[in-house]
Amino acid sequence: MSVRGKDQLGGQAAIVGIGATEFSKDSGRSELKLAVEAVHTALDDAGLSPSDVDGLVTFTMDTNPEITVAQAAGMGELSFFSRVHYGGGAACGTVQQAALAVASGVADVVVCYRAFNERSGRRFGSGVQHREPSAEGAALGWNLPFGLLTPASWVAMVAQRYLHTYGLTPEAFGHVAVTDRKYAATNPAAYFYEKPITLADHAESRWIVDPLRLLDCCQETDGGQAIVVTSVERARDLPNPPAVIRAAAQGAGRAQEQMTSFYRDELTGLPEMSVVAQQLWRTAGLGPDGIDVGILYDHFTPFVLMQLEEFGFCAPGEAAGFVAEERLPLNTHGGQLGEAYLHGMNGIAEGVRQVRGTAVNQIPGAATALVTAGTGVPTSGLILGADG
Repeated sequence: MSVRGKDQLGGQAAIVGIGATEFSKDSGRSELKLAVEAVHTALDDAGLSPSDVDGLVTFTMDTNPEITVAQAAGMGELSFFSRVHYGGGAACGTVQQAALAVASGVADVVVCYRAFNERSGRRFGSGVQHREPSAEGAALGWNLPFGLLTPASWVAMVAQRYLHTYGLTPEAFGHVAVTDRKYAATNPAAYFYEKPITLADHAESRWIVDPLRLLDCCQETDGGQAIVVTSVERARDLPNPPAVIRAAAQGAGRAQEQMTSFYRDELTGLPEMSVVAQQLWRTAGLGPDGIDVGILYDHFTPFVLMQLEEFGFCAPGEAAGFVAEERLPLNTHGGQLGEAYLHGMNGIAEGVRQVRGTAVNQIPGAATALVTAGTGVPTSGLILGADG
């Protein structure tokens, strides 16, 4: 485990603009068009223009190259461009990359973006269809021949062990689904707006891979999301209250693989998120009691419970009760289970809204938000805070 101390990035950059397309199952337009729409909307929100942007960050999975987005969005010269690997684990990492560029003076205004037609085009939930020869492909090759072909099947292995270890039933996962859908039901931007569910609905939904049911699995969404990052000093001259990046971290654990880390000593936690948690707490000078709202990556419900435990909000095996008791406002936009699956980028936007005080499901007095990225893979996280 890392023994690093507090890093120097916290408090030097801020998110000043957020923008998204509508979230749908069939966007009817290209992924490049979605990216540019989201970028323009985020810049409008920030009170900036394309000509102000000199940096872009996205995911290795994104099909929209930085130079193509820059040209299509009307930007000029770029002094910084970067991509982060590992699917949804990249989400908060893109903001960390942007903050590093701003803090070091490499760029002044950096836009992070992610856009895809994940429902009408490539569906990540369909699993591995083709894999070019690579070290990553070789790692998956140990599992695919035995029927572990989809993300749900990979997560189910860990989820089953979690339930066995702590003497729980699949109802434990239902509390996450019910909470997310409760908030989605009052969020007009959510796909499941006005469609809350109960624990009984969760228990009656069809099996996907035991112990995961349909309502344990996130949506497949078409859409785009963009985030604008600049210095805290510049942010104070812009229209909206800045969401200061109080801490940003990435993490990969020992014996880390992409979703198939089945050869670790234990299968009941997320060591990669523990790495992130320790660095976030060190840099922000906070602990669980200092967080007002949690926006936790929820591609599958079991990993939300494990994240709460890795961050120390509760003891191992106790997260289901923690969620049921609503001890921390969780995924107030509806999460990827209820609002949209945008590889976690829409969760970052919700963290910004909570800190600004403009969320649809605003938590009174929220001044700090914890946001996490994809789990089961090398991942990342943020602590966002109000200025001052």
